[in-house]
Amino acid sequence: MTNSQVRVRFAPSPTGYLHVGGLRTALYNFLFAKKNNGKFILRIEDTDRNRYVEGAVENLIKALKWAGLQYDEGPDIGGPFGPYMQSQRLDIYKKYADELISRGKAYYCFCTPERLEALREEQQKMKLPQAKYDKHCLHLSNSQIEENLAKGIPKVVRLNVEPDQKIEFDDIIREHVEFDSNNVDDQVLIKSDGYPTYHLANVVDDHLMQITHVIRGEEWLSSTPKHVLLYDAFGWERPKFAHLPLLLNPDRSKLSKRQGDVAVEDYRDKGYLREALINFVALLGWNAGDDKEFYYLNELIEKFSLERVNKAGAVFDLQKLNWLNAEHLRRKPDTELLLLLKEEISKSELKDKNIPDGKLLLIIAAMKERVTFVKDFIFNCMYFYKSPSEYEQKAVEKNWREDTPQHLLKLKSEFEKLVNPTKEDYEHALSKVADELNIGKGKLIHPLRLAVSGQSTGPGMFDLLFILGKDEVLNRIESAIKNIKV
Repeated sequence: MTNSQVRVRFAPSPTGYLHVGGLRTALYNFLFAKKNNGKFILRIEDTDRNRYVEGAVENLIKALKWAGLQYDEGPDIGGPFGPYMQSQRLDIYKKYADELISRGKAYYCFCTPERLEALREEQQKMKLPQAKYDKHCLHLSNSQIEENLAKGIPKVVRLNVEPDQKIEFDDIIREHVEFDSNNVDDQVLIKSDGYPTYHLANVVDDHLMQITHVIRGEEWLSSTPKHVLLYDAFGWERPKFAHLPLLLNPDRSKLSKRQGDVAVEDYRDKGYLREALINFVALLGWNAGDDKEFYYLNELIEKFSLERVNKAGAVFDLQKLNWLNAEHLRRKPDTELLLLLKEEISKSELKDKNIPDGKLLLIIAAMKERVTFVKDFIFNCMYFYKSPSEYEQKAVEKNWREDTPQHLLKLKSEFEKLVNPTKEDYEHALSKVADELNIGKGKLIHPLRLAVSGQSTGPGMFDLLFILGKDEVLNRIESAIKNIKV
């Protein structure tokens, strides 16, 4: 590879959504490229037409852009090595498959599905470790091949894997890896529909796009000897390989949809911040060698190295993701949170309410330490937006006594005297009433909180009163006295 600039690619298949494992692969490629002043390329591997899902390419692009992983070349922005959709590169793959056939490195196979199935069954009966093609069509004469081609008999192109070879390569994460060629099948390179398999298209494109480092999931490790054989068959320099550890559920099974969400879109729609998801995914199999867990994207770029990626599978811990989401949320400026909150409100039952920005900023300041998601500024404290229609039963039983209504009426009349009250004004008024009644302040604070919010917990009592405003507080006290029965 003459190119000295680092060039990496993320090459998903458009089979639905962007898996969080795919996001991790894309992120590590992105970080590695940016750290090394290289290029990050998006290529769509859409040659398996049976698995192609309409709209999946657009979803992938949208999810990557939402996550902040902007690629330098790709199907929607172009670049010097396009097209970046494999289905638009079929002539290229045919040309290189023909080259391999002419040099004896590949051959036509005309075997019917029935013959291949019978061969598989026979090998299973013999308890062979794996089913492999028996090279039957490798031994066809040139005239037989010409005759079959002329008749239009369905065919595939297979790689001619030499027996008794040691296939070796170095992996940045796995170190030295060896395979025995006797365990590698004569894989199909071009299918009967004229489309290439993943293996041929992948290697040809990585070479032509001058990819220097192939960073992908561990599940592709067993395909790598096939790719190495192809590089060698073409006489091309191999890229450097790095195979990332599996993502695991907490029970250490492979991360799957059965045990929870695996699509990036699901996390986005649930209200996770992109910064938090990226931070979390970066730590699934990598650390900088210290105890730091909170990162912004620019810090990850600065710290990232493939050498510090672990071999062991990485456990997907939702609690840690939630913690990181809360941390990222807390560190955002209130003005940014305001925009996010207004967007959430526009999708909620409050969409028709005209809530002043000033009030929303006060709610953000009061609740910031108590929320995990932006939507919690609404649903964890609906009492800021509407009067409670019910009251927490346990709190009623604990804090609402026979004399509570009289106490609150006295407090209400004290509040009525206030003009444009501050938090401190409410506090002084409550202290004054507690002294006059000769009771502890808690005997007023707990029932007052219940009266104005319907709940027993929340932000500071006087913050709550100030945000609600005097008239609303008086109305809610009156309503609670009328509606709470013990």
